[in-house]
This record gives sequence, structure tokens and C-alpha cells, in this order.
Amino acid sequence: MEYRQMGNTGVRVSAVGLGTNQFGGKVDQQGVNDIIAAAIDLGINLIDTADVYQGGRSEEALGIALQGRWNQVVLATKVHGAMGDGPNDYGTSRYHITAGIEASLGRLNTDHIDLYQVHRWDDKTPIEETLRALDDLITSGKVRYIGASNFAAWQLAHSNLLAETRGWTRFATIQNHYHMVERTIEHEVLPYCRAQKVGILPYFPLAGGFLTGKYRRGEGAPAGSRGESSPYVQRYMTDDNYTRVEHLSAWAEERGRTMAELAHAWLLGHPEVCSVISGATRVTQIEQNAASAAWHLSSQDMAEIEALLALGG
Repeated sequence: MEYRQMGNTGVRVSAVGLGTNQFGGKVDQQGVNDIIAAAIDLGINLIDTADVYQGGRSEEALGIALQGRWNQVVLATKVHGAMGDGPNDYGTSRYHITAGIEASLGRLNTDHIDLYQVHRWDDKTPIEETLRALDDLITSGKVRYIGASNFAAWQLAHSNLLAETRGWTRFATIQNHYHMVERTIEHEVLPYCRAQKVGILPYFPLAGGFLTGKYRRGEGAPAGSRGESSPYVQRYMTDDNYTRVEHLSAWAEERGRTMAELAHAWLLGHPEVCSVISGATRVTQIEQNAASAAWHLSSQDMAEIEALLALGG
């Protein structure tokens, strides 16, 4: 497994991380135990969850599976989403962050979070309040690093500049939507992260399975697949995107690789990306995801891929 610096911090994370939004739901406790064991054996050390995943059950399942293994992982979770019906049960106020960290620590059965991420921008709370609350958590030892998620470039830049001027901790990472056919962050977020050494943690690297190549033009979604019912996957089922995947799949196959491996390797071809957050519900999936970290694309490879992506329009 390749390890990369997590933004401008000294900690190193696996090039492929593990997303756990189905833990405690589709994946039962034994499945979680098996996937975590396999991930650690494969060298995957970045485990990503959120308090809202499965209503907190993802954190609870990880709390069981990671007992005795905390020194082998960098555990990331998030705060912002609604965890109750009360008026202060969501957002990034000091009130909710303080309650949220204690609840997450309890579910995870640990005394600290390695990477505590703001799940999304809260336009009702002054960012000064959020950053000071997060900095206090670092001072107390309950959090080691902080990250943002789903922020626009200006939100991330404003937050980190403010933190620097106040002597607070900056966001070390940003976790945003990014894959071969979803490239909005390349306009402003990626250049900012490159300049300021903020690590990018892309999520949904396979576009919900569309970038595995299992969806074929004119054939409809396979029975039981996410594409059968998911509006998210269906929005990528366009002629242009089918053209892209057909060419990319052939390119990967010529090199003895799969489309899914290419989707991961392409993201890792961007040096700003420190780890790709890839979900898994079976051990075989985590094995396939880990294999992609060993594929290092050259600058020539990246140029050829860019040309193929342009064929779709």
C-alpha cells in the first residue's frame, strides 16, 4: 500500500481509504469486522465515517470492530447533520459540536478522533464560532486534526485564512465529490488545495458503480444494482458518459486492468489527492479497491486518459 501525507500534516494515510456509510445497515457487525480486518491486512489505514451514517450505527459498528486496533488506523468522522429533532441537534454551532463529539466518542468507544470533519458549510453559524470550537477540541486532546467536507473554494479559503490570523488550527483536508465524470472541484477547489497543501479526499470515486463499466449502453441497469433505482447513478447514464466509459474500459483492459482500478488510479494521479474514500460492503470489494493503489499512472497515461474523457463531448 502506498501512503501519502494527509495535507500539510505529518500523518500518513493510505492512498485508498475505506468509506463506511453502509456499516450498521446493509453491512452487519460480522461483515464490518471482516471488512475492517481485511482493510488493515491490506494496509488501508484511513477509515471514514460520519455521525449521521445509519443514524449513528456506522460509528457503533466501527467502535466494536476497531477495539484493540486503534493504533493501526486514522479514524475520520464528521459533524453537522441532524442527530435528533431538536432545534440544536444539527449544524456547526459550539453547542452542537460539543454534543456531537461526545456522542461520537461514545459510539466509537474511544477517547479521540483522528480527523474530525465539518460535513458541510453552515450558513447559520459564524465560521469563527465553528473554528474556535474545533480548536478547543484539539487543545483538549479529543481531536487530532480537522477537515472540511463539501465546501466551496471560497469557504475553505476563508476558513483557513481566518484560522491562521487567529492562531487556530486550519482545515488539513477537504472531502468533496470528485470522479472522472464529476470534475467541478477542478475549477477552484483543487487549485486552492494545491497552493495551500490541503489534502483532497474524493468520495464516490466510482460514481455509485457507473465507473465500474457494468452499465452498458442500451441494456438498462443490471437487476439489483444501484443504477436500477438510484437517481444519482442514473444521472450519469448519458450517451456522452457511456462513450467515455467504453473508451476508458478498453484502455484499461489493454493494460490488464479494470475500469474500477482506472477510476481510482486516475484520482491518485492528482498529487493533491491524499486518499480516495471508497466504500465497500464485501471483502472482495476492499481487495479490488486496494489493488488500484499499486497502479501509478505516468504523465503520458494521464494525457491519454484526458483525451479519452474529451471524446464524450
